Amino acid sequence: MDQSARASDFNETELIARFSTHLSSTEEVVLGPGDDAAIVRAVDGNVVVSTDVLVENQHFHREWIAAEALGHRSIAQNVADIAAMGARPTAVVVALVLPADVLVEWIDDLARGMGDACRAAGASVVGGDLSAGERISISVTVLGSLDGARAVLRSGARAGDVVALAGNCGWSAAGYAVLETAQENEDAIPAHMRKFVDRHFVPEPPLAAGIVANKAGATAMLDVSDGVVRDAERIAHASGVTINIDGTVVRHLARPLAAAGQYTGYEPENWVLGGGEDHGMLATFPASVVLPPGFVAIGRVEAPGQELVLVDEAIPTEDVGWDHFETE
Repeated sequence: MDQSARASDFNETELIARFSTHLSSTEEVVLGPGDDAAIVRAVDGNVVVSTDVLVENQHFHREWIAAEALGHRSIAQNVADIAAMGARPTAVVVALVLPADVLVEWIDDLARGMGDACRAAGASVVGGDLSAGERISISVTVLGSLDGARAVLRSGARAGDVVALAGNCGWSAAGYAVLETAQENEDAIPAHMRKFVDRHFVPEPPLAAGIVANKAGATAMLDVSDGVVRDAERIAHASGVTINIDGTVVRHLARPLAAAGQYTGYEPENWVLGGGEDHGMLATFPASVVLPPGFVAIGRVEAPGQELVLVDEAIPTEDVGWDHFETE
């Protein structure tokens, strides 16, 4: 194939056919791509649904992230939402907006990354849409199955519960800070900083932890997309409680990020509290429950007070967390 071929050199049917070669199907799929709609089995009659969008120059820059990593990331952040409900991802629908000058090689790599992430999650792309536009937009909708289990909501936390976390925390934010410090020049990034950048580009949500937490009796759960403090606030608000985070545990979780802190001049503890896009599982469990493998206790749920979230009984001193519509 001509490596300089662009999206405009192919019609929609040809591009979809190319994209589909990098994808696979799972047993839940009755009918996949190629018809007006897909058909996916719903084991117990309930379907868990989540959707997200990545917009060029808003959520990513083409010259900054490889297409394969972007494809993986677009799937990972969505299947994490399904896992945070205690469900299992089954099927994915993708809608792409592509400028005419996008290289077909870039589209192939994007599809390859999506395919790899779907296989890792046990799901498959069953359809979607393709359109031309001025900048790239990737909209991903994921379907999931509870397999007869209850859904774990944000609203179930109760005073006395243990707050626990599974997966990475602060690594994506550390990777972003490393990129900023290197002025987005990947060649200038020291080798020992590469692991943080990799986690920023390609998050690894602990999907199995969501199902395990559900089976263990988690009372509330969500994936950490906007920072532990911000997302703990969401559980606290929905449940009508206060969450008190243990600063000693925060400092422990920050230790692996110390090198990135020295390189960038940032405080690793703030990454742990406020860094998003790691997509770990933040959950609450009754105190009588033995935490399932992969979860670490980071605090406790208390009766509602004036603040939704405290760190060592105090209001967090830093404005941590991400809000898509928050202004300076």
